[in-house]
Amino acid sequence: MSKGIIGTKLGMTQVFAGGDELIPVTVIQAGPCKVVQKKTVDTDGYDAIQLGYHEIKAQRADKATIGHFRKAGVAPMRQLIEFRVADVNAYEVGQEVGAAIFKAGDYIDITGTSKGKGFQGVMKRHGFGGGRATHGSMFHRRGGAIGAHEWPGKIFKGQKMPGHDGARRVTVQNLQVVEVDAERNLIMVRGAVPGSKNGSLLIRNAVKA
Repeated sequence: MSKGIIGTKLGMTQVFAGGDELIPVTVIQAGPCKVVQKKTVDTDGYDAIQLGYHEIKAQRADKATIGHFRKAGVAPMRQLIEFRVADVNAYEVGQEVGAAIFKAGDYIDITGTSKGKGFQGVMKRHGFGGGRATHGSMFHRRGGAIGAHEWPGKIFKGQKMPGHDGARRVTVQNLQVVEVDAERNLIMVRGAVPGSKNGSLLIRNAVKA
């Protein structure tokens, strides 16, 4: 059964598992989320639930948003994300969804916004090797020729050049859940996940595991 939740990246630490194995983990605040709306094949053409996360003051939302949440009987939330599910009937509007939907050993996919790195050259942005480092070459970290000669007489789309790096939507697949603290809605995941501390994350069960 497909499942998902919205969370916040808290940071990284280490945990011991199996006696002497030291595992680097990312700690994620997973929920609690509220089911705001249910979508079905009959009404919308597909099965999904709409989850709200991070409660906000009513004056920080517009009237349409307040009305949408009032209909569900929950307070306005900062984030509203839709998750496809196999069985909509397993959820009820207003129901709380927390970290307990996952357990240790599960494999999950995590989507977040990577750290923004600003304007970067081709060596850092694309891994170019650079030019000669000898004195006087005047070609150390440049990108080199880009091929705009008589033919083709233009720059092809996708040419690797300097530019804005990072701050992109990134999904890391098949991350293993090491530990779940259902009482505090914390999930510890083996390895790193996209984004900086306090960044928003979408957590789903792995589609390829």
